Amino acid sequence: MNKIRKGDEIVVICGKDKGRRGSVNQIIDDKRIIVTGLNQAKKHVKPNPNAGIEGGIVNKDMPIQLSNVMLVNPATGKGDRVGFKMLEDGKKVRFFKSNGEVVDA
Repeated sequence: MNKIRKGDEIVVICGKDKGRRGSVNQIIDDKRIIVTGLNQAKKHVKPNPNAGIEGGIVNKDMPIQLSNVMLVNPATGKGDRVGFKMLEDGKKVRFFKSNGEVVDA
């Protein structure tokens, strides 16, 4: 079980996009994620008329390491650390360390 999942809202805590927010679009492996609209790079694309691809320069979302992002706590509006705990019914859930609220409802 990962601390950050697809669809979560995160904030970047270091790097060129520090302070920017976005939602997780894809999880590549245990250490890297792709966030929509963040950590973009210019990609030069060759035209391919058979596939209907136009050539030019496009912005591409590049991976960010998990250690450089934090999950946004909706109660405070800031990045927060996440932990795991077991509920009474035996279900394992994520919770925010600052106020103890459960992330997974």
